[in-house]
Amino acid sequence: MMHVFLLVVYLGTGEDRRLISNDMYFYSINRCNFFAQELSKRYGNYNHIDLIDPRDRVTAYCKPVYTNPSAKGIKVYD
Repeated sequence: MMHVFLLVVYLGTGEDRRLISNDMYFYSINRCNFFAQELSKRYGNYNHIDLIDPRDRVTAYCKPVYTNPSAKGIKVYD
Protein backbone atom coordinates (compact mmCIF):
# COMPACT_ATOMS: atom_id res chain seq x y z
CA MET A 1 0.00 0.00 0.00
CA MET A 2 1.19 3.50 -0.75
CA HIS A 3 0.02 7.07 -1.10
CA VAL A 4 -0.26 8.34 -4.67
CA PHE A 5 -2.16 11.15 -6.37
CA LEU A 6 -5.29 10.53 -8.40
CA LEU A 7 -6.12 12.90 -11.26
CA VAL A 8 -9.88 13.55 -11.38
CA VAL A 9 -11.41 15.27 -14.42
CA TYR A 10 -14.96 16.58 -14.78
CA LEU A 11 -16.60 18.13 -17.82
CA GLY A 12 -19.46 20.62 -17.44
CA THR A 13 -21.02 22.40 -14.50
CA GLY A 14 -24.13 21.97 -12.41
CA GLU A 15 -26.51 19.26 -13.61
CA ASP A 16 -24.42 18.84 -16.79
CA ARG A 17 -21.29 17.97 -14.78
CA ARG A 18 -20.00 14.47 -15.47
CA LEU A 19 -16.92 12.52 -14.49
CA ILE A 20 -14.61 12.02 -17.48
CA SER A 21 -11.57 10.38 -15.88
CA ASN A 22 -10.53 9.04 -12.49
CA ASP A 23 -8.01 6.34 -13.34
CA MET A 24 -4.69 8.19 -13.74
CA TYR A 25 -2.37 7.85 -10.75
CA PHE A 26 0.91 9.70 -10.17
CA TYR A 27 3.74 9.33 -7.67
CA SER A 28 4.36 13.09 -7.72
CA ILE A 29 1.82 15.79 -6.88
CA ASN A 30 3.74 18.17 -9.14
CA ARG A 31 3.39 15.84 -12.14
CA CYS A 32 -0.28 15.27 -11.39
CA ASN A 33 -0.92 19.01 -11.07
CA PHE A 34 0.88 19.60 -14.37
CA PHE A 35 -1.62 17.38 -16.19
CA ALA A 36 -4.56 18.85 -14.28
CA GLN A 37 -3.47 22.33 -15.36
CA GLU A 38 -2.93 21.33 -18.99
CA LEU A 39 -6.26 19.53 -19.23
CA SER A 40 -8.20 22.51 -17.94
CA LYS A 41 -6.68 25.05 -20.35
CA ARG A 42 -8.80 26.45 -23.15
CA TYR A 43 -7.52 27.58 -26.51
CA GLY A 44 -9.56 29.63 -28.93
CA ASN A 45 -10.91 33.13 -29.39
CA TYR A 46 -12.29 33.47 -25.86
CA ASN A 47 -11.72 36.86 -24.31
CA HIS A 48 -13.84 35.97 -21.29
CA ILE A 49 -14.56 32.69 -19.52
CA ASP A 50 -18.29 33.45 -19.78
CA LEU A 51 -18.13 32.78 -23.53
CA ILE A 52 -17.30 29.11 -22.94
CA ASP A 53 -20.41 26.95 -22.86
CA PRO A 54 -20.86 25.60 -19.29
CA ARG A 55 -21.08 22.07 -20.76
CA ASP A 56 -17.52 22.50 -22.09
CA ARG A 57 -15.89 23.74 -18.88
CA VAL A 58 -13.28 21.40 -17.42
CA THR A 59 -12.44 20.90 -13.76
CA ALA A 60 -9.33 18.85 -13.03
CA TYR A 61 -7.65 18.29 -9.69
CA CYS A 62 -5.43 15.84 -7.85
CA LYS A 63 -6.34 14.10 -4.64
CA PRO A 64 -4.20 11.87 -2.45
CA VAL A 65 -5.31 8.26 -2.26
CA TYR A 66 -3.95 5.27 -0.40
CA THR A 67 -3.88 2.26 -2.70
CA ASN A 68 -2.05 -0.91 -3.66
CA PRO A 69 -1.07 -0.48 -7.32
CA SER A 70 0.13 -4.04 -7.80
CA ALA A 71 -2.94 -5.70 -6.33
CA LYS A 72 -5.40 -3.71 -8.44
CA GLY A 73 -3.34 -3.59 -11.61
CA ILE A 74 -3.16 0.19 -11.36
CA LYS A 75 -0.57 1.99 -13.46
CA VAL A 76 1.18 4.74 -11.51
CA TYR A 77 2.97 7.30 -13.67
CA ASP A 78 6.29 8.93 -12.77
